[in-house]
Amino acid sequence: MTQNPQNETTEPMDDEAVEAVEAEVVDDVDDDEAVAGQAGGDTGPADNSDSKVDDKDQIAQLQSQLADTKDKYVRLKAEWDNYRKRTAAERAEERSRANERLVTNLLQVLDDMERAIDNASGNEDDPMLAGVKAIYSKMTDVLTREGLEAIDPKAGDPFDIESHNAVAKVDDSTVPEESICQVYQKGYKMGGKLLRTAMVTVTTGGPKRQKPTEE
Repeated sequence: MTQNPQNETTEPMDDEAVEAVEAEVVDDVDDDEAVAGQAGGDTGPADNSDSKVDDKDQIAQLQSQLADTKDKYVRLKAEWDNYRKRTAAERAEERSRANERLVTNLLQVLDDMERAIDNASGNEDDPMLAGVKAIYSKMTDVLTREGLEAIDPKAGDPFDIESHNAVAKVDDSTVPEESICQVYQKGYKMGGKLLRTAMVTVTTGGPKRQKPTEE
């Protein structure tokens, strides 16, 4: 007599059988993941080539900025040095002009003192004359230390159009033409700059002055 399979009873699985089935399922899952991994390919460690390129670009950019900064610094320093030298020269020029104005005004005082000394030259025992001479000497010493130089030609010296001002001519055939005859007023220069020409008279009618021979 044939038995109906549906009427067969299934015996419960023991613990060892359950563990065997679970182990088989886990193995199947691991196999599937392995296959999936092989199918997707091994990605391996992350590629750092892009980050290295970025670092090189950043270093190059910083080096370029540093070069620009150095160039700006050099230019700024050069401009500052030029400004400092220019302002120092301007201040020195201003001081020089101020000194020149002061000395130029004092020249009139020197002229008056010289005239007073000349007019009183016959009275050497006058204490007033001695005081004027002492003051005149101190004043000329101070101005000389500041760079003042007198232009005081002597009779017979050649006339120099750059430092002499001829206010009159005197006929004298015994000396070369255009020789200094008399000095009416001294001239002065300071620091190589002419402050005032000397007022003189020059001779005329004499022989031509010979030019100095070049050695």
